[in-house]
Amino acid sequence: MIPDTYLTVKSFTQGLYKEKGSRFISFVWPVSDEEEIRSILENTRKEHHSARHHCYAWVLGPQRDHFRANDDGEPSGSAGKPILGQINSRNLTNILIVVVRYFGGKLLGVSGLINAYRSAAASALGNAGIVECQIREKLGLIFPYASLNDVMRIIKEEEITISEQRFELECSLTVSVRASSLEHVINQLSRIENIIIRKDL
Repeated sequence: MIPDTYLTVKSFTQGLYKEKGSRFISFVWPVSDEEEIRSILENTRKEHHSARHHCYAWVLGPQRDHFRANDDGEPSGSAGKPILGQINSRNLTNILIVVVRYFGGKLLGVSGLINAYRSAAASALGNAGIVECQIREKLGLIFPYASLNDVMRIIKEEEITISEQRFELECSLTVSVRASSLEHVINQLSRIENIIIRKDL
């Protein structure tokens, strides 16, 4: 069985960690692409323009193979990496965590910083609801009106989601199918006469 689910956060949330006068405010967002991440980072920098550092880490994709960590001027590996570590320890993806630091006047040292950024990220994640999402594939279906009942029966049986539909001289549907069921669903649909199935959506 191909794994076809992934874990992410339900919605925006935040946390806080304080150490020697410094405040580490953490923010967590569910995200879907780098453009969204760029926009959030820009807005966070504007909103917290007086903060000394805006450190972050993000992970994208069901396979968790697209990620970045940024120390934003803190000693190398002392901020972004511990934030990313918190994401990885929970096996999360499609997530961005930003920790902004308001400097309190006392240096924390590298180990102190690692602990502070890790704790701030953990604080926000502790407040976040974790959800399991399905990896789904899109299919385009074109078929004669006479085959509508057969198609709809398979859609109901296989718990397929319809995202677009058009019923004219012929019927056209865009549907999403759970990744692990894709080949089975295509085999079922292929038995219907005169149906065209498109995977390249």
